[in-house]
Amino acid sequence: MAGTPPGTTPGTPRVLRAMNDRAALDLLLEHGTLSRTKVGKLTGLSKPTASQLLVRLEEAGLVVATGTTEGRPGPGAQLYAINPGAGHAAGLDVTPQRIRAAVADITGAVVGEYELATHGRRSTSVVRQVTEALDGAAKAAGLALADVHRLVIGTPGAFDPATGRLRYASHLPGWHSATLLDELAAALPMPFEYENDVNLVAVAEQRLGAARGHRDFVLLWNEEGLGGAVVIGGRLHRGFTGGAGEVGFLPVPGTPLMRQVTKSNGGGFQELAGAQVLPGLARDLGVSDVGSGHYADVAVTLMERAAGAVEMPDDPAQQPYRDLLDAYATALATGLASVVAVLDPELVVLAGRAITAGGEPLRARVQAELTELAAPRPRLLMASVPEDPVLRGALESALTATREEVFDTTAR
Repeated sequence: MAGTPPGTTPGTPRVLRAMNDRAALDLLLEHGTLSRTKVGKLTGLSKPTASQLLVRLEEAGLVVATGTTEGRPGPGAQLYAINPGAGHAAGLDVTPQRIRAAVADITGAVVGEYELATHGRRSTSVVRQVTEALDGAAKAAGLALADVHRLVIGTPGAFDPATGRLRYASHLPGWHSATLLDELAAALPMPFEYENDVNLVAVAEQRLGAARGHRDFVLLWNEEGLGGAVVIGGRLHRGFTGGAGEVGFLPVPGTPLMRQVTKSNGGGFQELAGAQVLPGLARDLGVSDVGSGHYADVAVTLMERAAGAVEMPDDPAQQPYRDLLDAYATALATGLASVVAVLDPELVVLAGRAITAGGEPLRARVQAELTELAAPRPRLLMASVPEDPVLRGALESALTATREEVFDTTAR
């Protein structure tokens, strides 16, 4: 229990009831549906107490009866589930090209989505873009904005807690005003928080993916930019200005020493292993058909081909792709060696399309290289949240705060 609710005393019947209520609600979230008997067994409550608890939660609109058990002799037992409409949370994933918004019900199911293209819309205020995207997702869910309890906004970089300005994201136009957060607070009808996009990927992986059950890990992300997230003792480490994990700025061997990195929005590790270097690296290694288009998409295609080339070891035409996989693994491991030397994490999660496209062949090579380059030797895993991990992390963060509010029955 995080703390004693206002107006109550530890150990009073009201507090104990609220604790039992929350335990039952968390179990229903985990299992989906449970009978009264199962709730009693899992919580350690007697059948009469479990029955009273479920009646109380049903009257409060937090649970609903969903049917009865089948396939056993005698009358079926009543089943209960969380009422999906008890609360709603929203998340935004912001990039220079678009804002993707989603609304989830209290169970975590996404019930509304909307995408707003923002490229070329610099004359439109950021506040208007945010409210438009959020309103679109709410309407898709059949809700009004006022029905959304909490919002988490994910952006590149981080808002400096001392100045309120967005830092480490010079490529995100319109988001750098010192008054932006105050303007958003005035325009939005619900409380909101902001978080670095890669940190939100780490939240998604910690709650739902490869890092589930791990309290100390590093996540390396590579799509349009190279970034990281650090989780220590189960909690995100953001740093004094929110810049923890901005590993793209890390000076590394193999690249010139860069200065004024925040203005150029790049650094040594970015120049060595960012997705933007893969097309040129492929050409240098003899790949004849590099492709065209946005560098992030080209990088994904190259990594998919490189991973496939590993399955054709006797085909000399595939050798440039195998060389590309080896070179990219070395580049990634070079920067990671510095990160793990300082943090010594239990686990490193490799994420972002430019990395995950390489699959197990790339992971194995990065692991082997890191073993040679670093004294700490953490286990490496590929990220496993497949779609919209930034948005999913934003929703998970918003849901945590929403559930704390909605599931608190101390005043009921």
